[in-house]
Amino acid sequence: MAMLDDAPGCAAPDARKPDRTVPTRRRLWGSSVGGGLSLVLVCAGAMLVMSGTADARSRGKAKSAPPAPVLDAQSINAAQVSAPTGKGRAPAPSVAAAIKGEVLLDRAGFSPGQIDGKNGTNDKKAIAAFQQANGLKPSGTLDPETWERLAATSTDPAIVEYEIQPADVKGPFNKTVPKTLEKKAELKTLNFTNPHELLAEKFHVDPSLLTRLNPKVSFDAAGTKIQVPNVAKKPSQAKVAKVVVDKSARTVRALDGDGKQISFYPASVGSEERPAPSGTLPVRSVAENPTYTYRPKLKFKGVKATKPFTIAPGPNNPVGNTWIDLGDGFGIHGTPEPQNISKTESHGCVRLTNWDAEALGKMVHRGTKVEFIN
Repeated sequence: MAMLDDAPGCAAPDARKPDRTVPTRRRLWGSSVGGGLSLVLVCAGAMLVMSGTADARSRGKAKSAPPAPVLDAQSINAAQVSAPTGKGRAPAPSVAAAIKGEVLLDRAGFSPGQIDGKNGTNDKKAIAAFQQANGLKPSGTLDPETWERLAATSTDPAIVEYEIQPADVKGPFNKTVPKTLEKKAELKTLNFTNPHELLAEKFHVDPSLLTRLNPKVSFDAAGTKIQVPNVAKKPSQAKVAKVVVDKSARTVRALDGDGKQISFYPASVGSEERPAPSGTLPVRSVAENPTYTYRPKLKFKGVKATKPFTIAPGPNNPVGNTWIDLGDGFGIHGTPEPQNISKTESHGCVRLTNWDAEALGKMVHRGTKVEFIN
């Protein structure tokens, strides 16, 4: 266990506010009037009102969103990216194809961050990096040519069945994890809060997508069989000679001695308040399951402590489960909030998902050069 001191990149970003927008439904009411010679006209009017109401309701139904497509192992594993018809553009990849693409990218060493099927900015970065490494135009679009090349990297299914193991549900788990650093410092551990969170991180997947793949399934019982992204791969034997951190693109690339790309990761890199360093720094050490020490001179926004304090290790520690030390308080590290990678800023350090930081930590060594470019 390592103790991190004065590490400015370690404050967890603010949690994003949930979307509380609730759709409302408008009700249309008709009225009827009767009597005398006006009966026929009134009835006709009532019919028109009722017809208009029916038409409005019909239009409302026509505009309602179609039901979400079924997502399961069969639909995702069979997903393909279609070629354009005629002179038109190729249709956008389906959610199933996006998920399959993310899994293939992850296994090929081009991390899309958290697998969520949303075809977001991290997907586009990973696709562009894969295209560039394979001599294709780095458009960031999962086009048919890129899909064919990506699919050729592996014939293994993208989604597989997994039986929840006793270790997945054993714990110990934290009931909750507070948001502020001072409150985190009061805890003895910063573990996962439940098996669902543990399994989501284990398989690099958005917790909500994991639930969607396994509707009505309890993740708390060993022996339960669930569908998960097949991100298992053999540990890389490659030795990284150089790491390149692109501050403006918010990416990290690991290169071998010949300059060939070994792996790619999306990243959160510094901020205007606390920018990441420039130039080249050597890796000094790699710590697994590190603790984190905050010192008042860092003056993080929202932290009122006037004395140093230490935060216990664990996957929900501000620097996650891995710290790659670069000296002078700078480092490359994990995060308890993988959904925010490359979408939020850091306090000077380079923040990766926990699984990406762990993978990179196993490939670098003392003296590996880390170059920061703009």
